[in-house]
Amino acid sequence: MKCRHCQSTVTLPLIDLGHTPPSNAYLTEESLKESEQHYPLRVLVCERCWLAQTEDFAHAENLFNNEYAYFSGFSDTWLSHCKTYVNKMINRFKLTSAHHVVEVASNDGSLLQYIKACQIPCTGIEPTASTASAARQKDIPTIEEFFGVNLAKKLVSENKQADLMIANNVLAHVPDINDFASAFAILLKENGAATFEFPHLLQLIKQCQFDTIYHEHYSYLSLTSVNKIFNANGLSIFDVEEIETHGGSLRVFAQRGDTGKHAPSENVKNLLEREIKSGLKSAAYYQTLQLKANRIKEDFLKFLKNTKKQHKKVIGYGAAAKGNTLLNYANVNADLIPFIADKNPAKKNKFMPGSHIPIVSEKIIEKEKPDYVFVLPWNIQSEVMQQLNYIKSWGGKFVTAIPKLEIFS
Repeated sequence: MKCRHCQSTVTLPLIDLGHTPPSNAYLTEESLKESEQHYPLRVLVCERCWLAQTEDFAHAENLFNNEYAYFSGFSDTWLSHCKTYVNKMINRFKLTSAHHVVEVASNDGSLLQYIKACQIPCTGIEPTASTASAARQKDIPTIEEFFGVNLAKKLVSENKQADLMIANNVLAHVPDINDFASAFAILLKENGAATFEFPHLLQLIKQCQFDTIYHEHYSYLSLTSVNKIFNANGLSIFDVEEIETHGGSLRVFAQRGDTGKHAPSENVKNLLEREIKSGLKSAAYYQTLQLKANRIKEDFLKFLKNTKKQHKKVIGYGAAAKGNTLLNYANVNADLIPFIADKNPAKKNKFMPGSHIPIVSEKIIEKEKPDYVFVLPWNIQSEVMQQLNYIKSWGGKFVTAIPKLEIFS
């Protein structure tokens, strides 16, 4: 396999999670009757640019289609993050109604609604029809296309260059990462800035967050790899922050390499040095994840089988993509977890890909009174436990599997 960035031959393995369907390919009653497409889910690391990446089996058009069911606005934690981010960026870059903000992978407009509320002109770019439609209902201008060099050039010709570009949790999702990065260098104004948020590879390995690996995530990123990719595609990084979202992410600030005037921060140099000290540039660093993932799978299955023997009821909460990776890697089905509750109506009455566990309204929890609620989106664990606090009234407990199996009374 050739590296997505530097085209070197990639052979260093990080993890093999078997054959699974795409994590957001939720099923209907009708599609349950059809054969389900499975693809190998393996991650390799390039020893030249240190980009961790999935083997190229699933294509973007099959992963991000009109039925895409992830709507960011259903998480209060994420909405709070968006609001805080917008306030910070307005203050840092002195944004006013004279500026233009472009968000790539704008989803349902959850972030841009706060930009719009501040009377700052904005444009969303979102390839999935379901979420783009939700954004338009918020009166957010949304271009329903994949972002890349061709679209960036088109927008420049329409005089729609950006003072601030936002790319939260999308850099990992693009198959052609060079075309994607180059497009930012084209669309940014001379002194514009772009921010990118993505889960940090160091945290993925340290906390064994293997369930964040799925076909929709083509790349698993460090500052080291992103710095190389950006430098090769006309961008330069001038700052970086470590943030808590998705179990530990980076927020990278970039500008055009030719005209940007933002002074570089020591944060960039310091984190690059820390990544090297962690072992990121040594093959041995990548050898532990598979063993840790196997242990988590064994503990997860042991818990489910033991509770079934004890005639205890376990249900899942949050029909998240990361949950599908865990369920399919452990070969769990409705025999061990009879249903998964979720508050997103786009997922209700559908079935989890691979495991075929039914997805139901969260209202059923009070009726069923389970002994355990397994929180699959552990990144919003606090929000979920607060939201479902009422299960304690009948002695219900919460469970998470990553980074280790834990039970919360």
